[in-house]
Amino acid sequence: MFGKSAIQPHEFERPTLELSGEILRTALQMMVSGSEEHGGIERYIDAVKLKSAMFRQALVENDIADLDLETFKGLCTFMATVRRRISEHLNEEAFAGMREAIIALFDDAEHIDDRIGRFCERFPNDKKHRWVRDLATEMLHNADPERVPLMNRWVWDASANTGVIREIWHGDDVDHITIPVANGYGTYIMLREELSQFLSDNGIFRDVLYYVDILCAQVYAQYICEQGGSYLRADFQAPEDPMQHTRRLLGLDGVRPGNGRTRL
Repeated sequence: MFGKSAIQPHEFERPTLELSGEILRTALQMMVSGSEEHGGIERYIDAVKLKSAMFRQALVENDIADLDLETFKGLCTFMATVRRRISEHLNEEAFAGMREAIIALFDDAEHIDDRIGRFCERFPNDKKHRWVRDLATEMLHNADPERVPLMNRWVWDASANTGVIREIWHGDDVDHITIPVANGYGTYIMLREELSQFLSDNGIFRDVLYYVDILCAQVYAQYICEQGGSYLRADFQAPEDPMQHTRRLLGLDGVRPGNGRTRL
């Protein structure tokens, strides 16, 4: 049931995205230059690949029905907007219900948007549980990044009119308009296609899907540096280097350097 075909693409609407090439070029340049002191952008690509491999092993290659709490805790370590808020579900009694929700999330009988919606319905619909959608989208994306694009709230949140899409939207006075783009699967697929084409036009032809994730994180990291995101301020303080927020958004800071302790 949870083999290689567990996540299938579905028919979806393709919205038109008006994106700014100039903003994207600036973000790409900052991404490449900022990563140089950490071994270059290739190290970031390898780190994102490794993270994806961990999720895929736990949620696709192995039977999700056998997912244990310790393995799930390990995955939460690499989901920055989840790990600070999920603590009350990290005990054996609560995790039984969480595992049932994850099993349903990876059942491809329904459209991806419907699965995410039903997953969120299992939790209270309040500000305290806004992380739940990120949990669902992170698991789906990291387990199978080819079929499921990055769909986190910081990529796009139509209800708040915030996210990467707004930061790279082409137009005058973007901060004072409501962008008519929904939170659906099709929006994130179109964003990935547009960014993949942009990267190809700029000479990047390998590992494009991983470059897209890092580019998205770089764009929103710049927003955090300049203005701060209301639901991220607790997680993202003043950066020590240009790529700190980028790493956090991607969950790559989950293990503390030196002692190996996690941030969970």
